[in-house]
This record gives sequence, structure tokens and C-alpha cells, in this order.
Amino acid sequence: VTEFRLLGFSSNPSYLILLFTMFLVIYILTILGNVLIISVVTLEPQLHSPMFKFLKNLSFLEVCYTTTIVPKLLDGLLSQRQSISFLGCIAQLYCFIFLGATECYLLSVMAYDRFLAICKPLHYGVAMTDESSTSLAVGSWVVGVFTGVLPCLMISRLNFCSFNFIDHFFCDIAPLLKLSCSDTTVTEAVIFILSLLVLSSCFMMTLVSYLLIILNILKIPSASGKRITFSTCSSHLMVVTIYYGAMIFMYVRPSYNMSSELNKVISVLYTIVTPLLNPVIYSLRNKAFKKALGKIVLRH
Repeated sequence: VTEFRLLGFSSNPSYLILLFTMFLVIYILTILGNVLIISVVTLEPQLHSPMFKFLKNLSFLEVCYTTTIVPKLLDGLLSQRQSISFLGCIAQLYCFIFLGATECYLLSVMAYDRFLAICKPLHYGVAMTDESSTSLAVGSWVVGVFTGVLPCLMISRLNFCSFNFIDHFFCDIAPLLKLSCSDTTVTEAVIFILSLLVLSSCFMMTLVSYLLIILNILKIPSASGKRITFSTCSSHLMVVTIYYGAMIFMYVRPSYNMSSELNKVISVLYTIVTPLLNPVIYSLRNKAFKKALGKIVLRH
């Protein structure tokens, strides 16, 4: 097999137009929202703090992550014939795994940063310096780069015979394993263990950080202060739960036999919906960010 055909979604023309319009609008809003965050954080000196440095990294990652999937999806919905070369498919799979893993690491680091800021405010300036925050951000990217190598290497070495139709809208692990005519037992086991280690450890670290934050919030005497802080943290926790929940359901399973339609629906959550929610939850509801955005608008 030198190329694959992505079957995507329903072949009903009216559904295809609706899906194309919906995904295009979401993609444009995602790009605009995340580029806005990157621009505001870069231009406004008061936002040059570790928290917003991590946020800028997350926004850049979301732009790359959604661009890995959505343009090819839109092209397929428009042309109704979506082919991708074997190397192109492996490249898309690598970018998807590498960026997805990097997002897990960044979300964990951001949760840890908020834990230090809220629960250990007197130690925050010492623990989260510019050097340490830069090291954590760069470390997330570097570890993410290496996380994607092993699964892609193992999948690229499998045999794919005459049938080349991938029942999905991008080159994902499950449909490629299902399509292979090789014995995929070892590959499935390795990917399962790697997914379990990455997703479970990152999710637990993030969850523990936010639970400690919530316990600390309950000690705040002021009702308004308690409400504001809890509102912010609960929003973060909601997005994190959606992202990790979908990813764990998809990849932390010993078998990849699942309904292709359910596979597609869940994949939409973490490849298209979450990149749109992140800029709204992490910045557009943040007072410091909105104040900085207002200052930039007034200046220009």
C-alpha cells in the first residue's frame, strides 16, 4: 500500500455541507482565539509571568494540533475523495501523538503552577522562576517529541496489504491497527502501556493539583474570593476532564476493536472541540488577560 483513503464521515451531501461549515467555523475560531492569546501575552509586559508563558505555549500547541487534523478533514468533506500517502499518514500520526502528549505534559505543568500560586504563594517566586518555567515548558515539548517516536515506528513497520480504506477522518492508531494484515499483538501491547503511563500519570498529577487547590479554596474566609477562585479552577478542571477522559477512553484499552462511528465522535472531542475551549477557559475568563487586551486595544 502506497496510499490510504480516509472514509471520513457520512456520504450524504447535505450532512457533508453541514459538517464542513461547522468544522470550518470551529477551526477559524480556534486559530483566531489562540493567535489572539499568543499576541496579547507577547505584547503586554504585565503578562510575562510563568502562568501566561505556559498559556502561550499551550495556544501555539493548539494551533499546530488542530492544523494537523482539520484542514485535511475539510478537504475530504469538500472533495468527497480523501487520499493520503503512506508517509503522509505516518507523519500525521506522529504529529498527532507528539502534540497530544505535549499537551498532556503542559496541562500537568500548568496545574502544578496554579497549585504553587494558590496553595504555596510565599514559595511561588522561588519555586517558579523564569528559568524553571522555561525548563518545564521546553521539557514538555522535548518529552512529547520522543513520546511519538515509538508508536509511529512500530506502526510504520506493520504490513498493509491490498485493502487501504481507513474508516476515520485522520490517521489514528486504532483504524491503522485494524487495517494491518500483520500480527499487531506486540504493537497494541506497547502502545497500551505507553498510553497508560503518559495519560494516567499526567491526569493524576493534574487532578491531584486541582483537588489540593479546591481544598485550599474551602479555607478562604471571603465568600466572593472563594467563589471567584473556585469558578476559575472548576472551568480548568472541566476542560482537563473532557480532554483526558476522551483520550483515556480511546487509548488506555488493551484492545482497539470499537465502533468506528463512536471512535470518530470521541475523536472530535479532543482534536477539534478542546482546542476551541482552551482559549476561552484559560484566558478569556481571566481578569488580568482581559485587562491587558483592553490596554492593547486602547493603545492601537
